[in-house]
Amino acid sequence: MPTSKHCKQRSSYTAAEAETLRRLYPDNTAASVASALAWPVQKVYGVANALGVRKSEAFFASSASGRTDGTRGKSSRFVAGQQSWNKGTTGICGTHPNSRRTQFKKGEMNGAAQHNYVPIGSYRITADGYLEQKVNDTHPVPARRWVAVHRLVWVEVHGPVPAGHVICFQQGKKTVVLEHITIDVLELVSRANLARRNHPLNHSPEFAQVVQLKSAISRQVNRIVRAEKGNQS
Repeated sequence: MPTSKHCKQRSSYTAAEAETLRRLYPDNTAASVASALAWPVQKVYGVANALGVRKSEAFFASSASGRTDGTRGKSSRFVAGQQSWNKGTTGICGTHPNSRRTQFKKGEMNGAAQHNYVPIGSYRITADGYLEQKVNDTHPVPARRWVAVHRLVWVEVHGPVPAGHVICFQQGKKTVVLEHITIDVLELVSRANLARRNHPLNHSPEFAQVVQLKSAISRQVNRIVRAEKGNQS
């Protein structure tokens, strides 16, 4: 008949053995306690844990614990001059035919990558309304494989863009028509000047009013949200 889970299981040690363990375990190794009780070492650990018996601070500070003499874990340490097991071998992983069969090959594309691929030289229009051209297939960041056409036109004529500067269309001449993106509609602008140019106050009065109205609405919404949270608390 199965034993009820509410029934106390029979101990595998006597009260005298438990007392011996309580007396010896805190200041001696588990192996010596096991020898004294004629128990397996694992049983010593298990019973000590069940009884809540712990090692003493004095034992941990002694060489018997193996913590201070450098012997603990010694068998699994690397030593000076020791050679690793794979020294002199290269490419030993993934060489099995079954592994090679499922490995990606250089230049191979599958799934969405294959479906969405377009060749170098292709054009696209970004969400910001700029015409870009694909210049490489190798950059790890896909977005960096594309460069704005107006930047390419400038670099072709003047060379690399100086640090802290950007290439912009002149006022009112922005376009995505390839034939219309010529050097005469472009200009080199510092990032500081670009920030000032894009400030709302430099746009039309109507635009500035819209920005101010949007800010006022945001402040009102935030005030209402804070008030609601305060009422809930």
